[in-house]
Order: sequence, then structure tokens, then C-alpha cells
Amino acid sequence: MYSLDDKAMMEREAAAVRSLGFDAEFTTTTPLPFDVAGAVRFPNMAQFHPLKFLYGAAKGLNIFENTFVQKLDGTTAINERGEIQANKVIVATHFPFINSHGLYSAKLYQQRSYVIALENAPELGCTIEDVAENGVYLRNYNGLLLVGGGGHRTGQKGDAFAAPRAFAERYFPHAKEKLAWANQDCVSLDGAPYIGAYSKGMPNVYVASGFNLWGMTSSMVAAEILADLVQSRHNEFAAAFAPNRSILTGQLFANMGTTLLNFVTPTTKRCSHLGCALKWNSLEHSWDCPCHGSRFEADGKLIDSPAMKDSRV
Repeated sequence: MYSLDDKAMMEREAAAVRSLGFDAEFTTTTPLPFDVAGAVRFPNMAQFHPLKFLYGAAKGLNIFENTFVQKLDGTTAINERGEIQANKVIVATHFPFINSHGLYSAKLYQQRSYVIALENAPELGCTIEDVAENGVYLRNYNGLLLVGGGGHRTGQKGDAFAAPRAFAERYFPHAKEKLAWANQDCVSLDGAPYIGAYSKGMPNVYVASGFNLWGMTSSMVAAEILADLVQSRHNEFAAAFAPNRSILTGQLFANMGTTLLNFVTPTTKRCSHLGCALKWNSLEHSWDCPCHGSRFEADGKLIDSPAMKDSRV
């Protein structure tokens, strides 16, 4: 990670990581084609393939695809073909789908971010991230250089692909764009995921959400914490990620303001989740909900949760 203008922050970051027992080095030298004020280097890191990782994790498990859970009754999952009974349930549905408990519709929002894949670009040899709020991130894969950025709240206008493309044109002028795609992530109000009991009113039901664009690392944290909680074991990190922690932050009121504004916006095109006004996404030709991030195709067919059914558009 690097900063273009804050050397002291990078020095503090390196010191903080070392204080936790991990190897980190402050440096001003990077493989980037421009100077930085400071950077933190993590030596001996590895890049892994998430799908291959899941293949290994899935061994010995029963996985039922195309089984759309419509609701929970205690720890019984109900779908259109029957019921699935369990002693413990973990809701890992990206955005939690049970609206009656936990206030997740107030504690989460969703964000779009954009990635381009470049041919004829340099091999950086590491994953790199600009720590600035609107910075880019870069990594190589299979001969391509991936450049990401341009994030904005789902349902609101943003720079989209303009940010990573402008970066690529400036610093890698001989590269050629081969692929481009968008991601969607759940964002919590204080920057930390919600991992733990779904709510006090739902015993034996747990949740993991709000990974804030750090899904690979946060999912490992969630696995460690939830593995302990479902077996009634103490986990020293559980309190820091508990979903019932205080969320009285400025982002809470900003989130509520956005939601209320779109609740009262007069339009016939409404989200099937909680009724917010949908916004047309001309870039991806979809109807997007600025309240909680549900997305629908042009004809109203559901793309992304937390909505659970198509919308009339």
C-alpha cells in the first residue's frame, strides 16, 4: 500500500503492523512508474485462487445449489420445495435477507467498483493499493494487469470505469484494455464487518456481512469467529466484530438520509425489497436501488440481493 502525499501515515502503518507481530517495511521504492511519498511493503506474501481454495474446503460437505431460501422459522430454512432443519444457521447471503431482525438495512449499504484488465502491461510482482479514498488498486493475473477503482454507492452516479481507465492511460499508455467488469460489495458503517449473532431475537442464527471490499481476508476472520461461536467456544475477537456493537456514527445518519430520500421520491418504479425508488443505470442497463443495493435487469428480473423477487418496472 502507498500514499502519494502522506509519508508519516505510511510510517505509522508499518509500525502498527510490526507491533502486531507481522513483517512490514516502510519504503519509498515501489514497482510503480511514479514516485510515492511512502509505502508499506509486506514481504513473502502469496496470492491464492479462491475457487480452488473452495474446492478444498468443500470436500466432505453437502452443498445444495438452486435451493432459494425464502425465510427462516427459528433454525428451519424454508424454500419453495420444502424445509431444511438445522441446529445452527449462518446467514452468509452477501446482504442479510431477514429484515425483521438486526437492523441490517440501516447498518449496511452496497457499493459498485470497477476493474479493467490490461494486456501489454508490466508485471508488478505484488498487489498494490493507493490508500487514498478514491485511489486505485493493482495486481497481475495470468499475463494481465488488473486496475480497479471508481467506487460509488449503488444507485448513485459515479466515475465508474473512468478512474481506472484514466490511470491506465496516464501510466501505461502502451497497454490495451482486454476486459472490464464491475463488482458489488456490502459496506458497514464503521469499516469493520458484522460477524456473530444475527440478533438477540434469533437464537442460534449467525451472520457474516459488510466485508467492505476485503472479502478474502474478512471471510477468513468470519470463519474463525463463527466456528467458535456455533460450538459455544470463546473467541477473543468476537466482540470487535459483533453485529450488535454501537453504530452511532456519522455514516449512520448519512445512510438513513439517503434511504429516507429515496423512500419519498415519487416514481412508479420501486424496489421489491423495501420499496425504495429505483434508479436507471445507463452504463450497465439495470435498475439499481440506492437504499440497499438491490439490482434488476431492464425488464425487472432480479440480479442482486437483498431483494428476493423481481420488480415491476
